[in-house]
Amino acid sequence: MTSAQLSHAEALLNAEPSKVPFPSLSPSPSILTLGGMDTLLSQLDALILKPELAPLLSLVKGARNGVVYGSKVRFPHALVMIFLFRSGTIREKTKLVFKATRQHARNLSTFAIIYKASMILLRNINPGGAGKEGRYDSFFAGLLGGYAVFGRQPGSISQQIVIYVFARVMLSLAKLAIQPNMHPLSSLITPEARTKITDNAWPVFASMTWAFVMYIFRWYPETLASSLRSSMVYIYADSDHWDSLRTLFIHNK
Repeated sequence: MTSAQLSHAEALLNAEPSKVPFPSLSPSPSILTLGGMDTLLSQLDALILKPELAPLLSLVKGARNGVVYGSKVRFPHALVMIFLFRSGTIREKTKLVFKATRQHARNLSTFAIIYKASMILLRNINPGGAGKEGRYDSFFAGLLGGYAVFGRQPGSISQQIVIYVFARVMLSLAKLAIQPNMHPLSSLITPEARTKITDNAWPVFASMTWAFVMYIFRWYPETLASSLRSSMVYIYADSDHWDSLRTLFIHNK
């Protein structure tokens, strides 16, 4: 060690503690502090509220909501149907439940992205003015999303979703069919006739639906969706068979 280094070391040893040039331990601004996190969150809130980011973020939230809703709807349904009507170990059934839930969530999420992206695109290429929604934009966006997500891969989950939506579409079209000024024949429906149709449409629809499904189940059961067929077999066919009190009241078979 040189004499200069020795002199510097002695000076440090003899110096007052407050004057020793140790690194400062005082807190420095950091995003890890509570105040820093609040600042960061405020900046992010301001960022996501910028109008120019709204189209992109609407895709993100649409995908998120599709996943959440699909999971909420499919998980309890798959849990009941698979554990009641499927054979296999608990592990195998659990895998099927999560597979069905994942498929349902992915379908709805993907459709939301395609639909909303198509709506954004159609608004921006609208000949009537960029940024304006056309009368049939939602129809064509739904057409593209329906084909891409549900039409190309008609699995059981996709079929169930489409059939569910189809039934609601038919009900809506039936209601629109009797609304004033909806089509060229609307003027032929009097207010009294419209009231009678409204009052009796549901009883007729419900009765005919069950009449047809029971007839089809009786004579052409293979044409029904597998989940519907399984539940109908359980209720209407298995109830014709028992061999003891146990299989009559406690267990199905």
